[in-house]
Amino acid sequence: MLTLPFDIMAIKQNNIQEFEISASAKAGVYIVNLENAATTDSHDISAPHRDDHYLFILATQGRYLLNLDFNDVSIDPPALLMVKPGQVHHMTKMSDPRGWILNFDPAILEADLQQTFEGGLISFIDLKNEHEFRKQLADILMLIESLQSGIADVYTPRSIHALLVAFCGLVAGKLLNNNAEQRRSDGRSFDIRDSFLALLKKHFREWKEPAQYASALSISVAHLNVCVRNTTGIPVSGHIQQHSILEAKRLLYYTNLTVKEIGYEVGYDEPVYFGKLFKKNTGLTPLQFRQKVSLI
Repeated sequence: MLTLPFDIMAIKQNNIQEFEISASAKAGVYIVNLENAATTDSHDISAPHRDDHYLFILATQGRYLLNLDFNDVSIDPPALLMVKPGQVHHMTKMSDPRGWILNFDPAILEADLQQTFEGGLISFIDLKNEHEFRKQLADILMLIESLQSGIADVYTPRSIHALLVAFCGLVAGKLLNNNAEQRRSDGRSFDIRDSFLALLKKHFREWKEPAQYASALSISVAHLNVCVRNTTGIPVSGHIQQHSILEAKRLLYYTNLTVKEIGYEVGYDEPVYFGKLFKKNTGLTPLQFRQKVSLI
């Protein structure tokens, strides 16, 4: 088992590093074969960071431990993991890796697929009993890898995009099927939830009131709250607070920003209110949380 080198104190700074997709990407898509991951021009996956693009790990063999927004995710292949843009993550352990890492720019993803990915509460799919599905995914990624490494022509970007749409369509379909029965009975609520979560990710810093999201979706606050609560178990206001607190946790752990600066960064101008809200959601003050995680 390879434990990847990482020292949080050595990289702590005033922001969390966010990486763009590799300069080697073709048509906004970049694939890395896990067997060669250490020799690519990609950034260091063992250091905590964000990406401004989607990342899918299709692991066919090996053992992996990934930290994703303070949760340790053990990948026991075959499995598929999705990391959304903005999520802080790093690989802490990896042995005998086989499979692919697929990176792609959100701008090239069709709106309905992006909505499914952003709204989906599940980002990990166990593929042990999904032989045909994982073969389809692997076949597509092998084709993308072949196109990326080959000699490009004017149609190569179009071919890569078509394969990306096929891959994302298969994954989105699987995510939808995981709660298909609920969607059949109340599909509109899921659509509203997905749209709300996409707006939340984009506007959580400046939109702190449920009414702002309801207005953007042209529905009442009551209707929005019913749809979100019924499909997630959490009211709209709870999601707004949780998203803000999660971003604050990231900044407390990975940066040297003061508590006051972090409060401003996540949309709270009053430091006292931010501190009370943080403690309400976590049981700790921001400084207590920073001290606690610094010991990890």
